Amino acid sequence: MDWTIFHAANGVLVGRDWLEDPVTGILAVAVPVYAAATLALWLLARPYGVTRWKRATVAALLSASLALLANQAIAHVWDRPRPFATHPLATHLFAAPSTDPSFPSDHAAAAFAIAVAVLAFSRPLGGGFVVAATLIALSRVAVGLHYPSDVLAGALVGVAAALFVTHLGMRAVDLAVRLGSAVTDPLLLRIRRAPPRAN
Repeated sequence: MDWTIFHAANGVLVGRDWLEDPVTGILAVAVPVYAAATLALWLLARPYGVTRWKRATVAALLSASLALLANQAIAHVWDRPRPFATHPLATHLFAAPSTDPSFPSDHAAAAFAIAVAVLAFSRPLGGGFVVAATLIALSRVAVGLHYPSDVLAGALVGVAAALFVTHLGMRAVDLAVRLGSAVTDPLLLRIRRAPPRAN
């Protein structure tokens, strides 16, 4: 079943430039844009104001870190080769190959960890992150880098990591917010109060 779904999704891009270009484009920019959006949440909070968005940023980053650590442990137990390595003649690779284990997907784990963590602080914004995480995960299958079960497992790891952080790790989140705010709030306040430059 896993191979059948992978083969169908991967085969959809073959000979369809109108579809291949957007999917590979999403893959190329999604991760840096997603990471930048996560960090930008910190800037939504007014200096010395309500810390909701700062807490969301820190919770998201801690959740992603925990998910990636969990993935490393899982990959040491099951070193599953990538689909293009196992089925080189039947897989169409539309991205640079990776030598990392296929299971579970790091991209899916980190993306869903961030999305669910943000969702704990804002449903509308978190919903947007969930949509982006889903696109990232699906694109990894379509371009030939992961089996569907890889991204599904990665997503589950990410969700579990986010739930752990947002339910049991908020003391650590709040501590990180206080320490980070002590550094960034004075700088952001100066920037906000700086007079505009004359042309």
